[in-house]
Amino acid sequence: MFGIFKKKKEQQFFNRNYIGLHTDMHSHLLPGIDDGSPDLDTSVELIRGMMDAGYKKFITTPHVYPDLFPNTNETILQAHAALTNRLQQENINVELNAAAEYFIDDQFAERLTNNEKLLTLHKNWVLFEISFLSPPPDLNEVIFQMITCGYQPVLAHPERYNYYHQQKEAYHRFKDQGCLLQINLLSLAGYYGRSVQDAARMLVKDQLVDLIGSDLHHTRHLQAMQNNLLMAEVDAILSSGRILNSTL
Repeated sequence: MFGIFKKKKEQQFFNRNYIGLHTDMHSHLLPGIDDGSPDLDTSVELIRGMMDAGYKKFITTPHVYPDLFPNTNETILQAHAALTNRLQQENINVELNAAAEYFIDDQFAERLTNNEKLLTLHKNWVLFEISFLSPPPDLNEVIFQMITCGYQPVLAHPERYNYYHQQKEAYHRFKDQGCLLQINLLSLAGYYGRSVQDAARMLVKDQLVDLIGSDLHHTRHLQAMQNNLLMAEVDAILSSGRILNSTL
């Protein structure tokens, strides 16, 4: 199906180089509900590749983005059940949980106001993202509302919001507000460009990073993780003892 999975030698290209992360807490592995895996076959192949990389647990996080991916708890849990069943049929022994990556907009604020149950990464941890064009004007209020509703906000890939690259104090404000920060593996690899890579490394240097996610959507992401320099950089970050992936 995919060239990188055709030969056994190629299936084992990682040699478990990301084993220290243990858990991938940001990915788009559930089939057919967002811009990630389109079907069960692809989901299984991506999971096999990530297991070969050393991952033992997946908390997959489909988009909840009303204008593009109007997922609900029901659509996410149904896709999770279908993939779990397929993994069992394939005798793939791995832990697979479902959460969500919530887009901050007016509808998200309404979810909080209406006490709608959110899908969480771990206990009360909620992964959220914001627009790549500009921050929402009520972002501070929504973060505060999340906290008052009993949730721990986790900001997805802050390094990818280019408008913060010249406002680096914003990252510290997120931490001061009580957010955990999650960077993408591929940001460190330069996959999204040099400015994003620089921002990710700055966040690491300033000890602002709490979690590392793959944000895996497709095989190109998996191929881009085959990077010895990236693997060494992740090892160095993990040695700080600050990264929380293994506690999930």
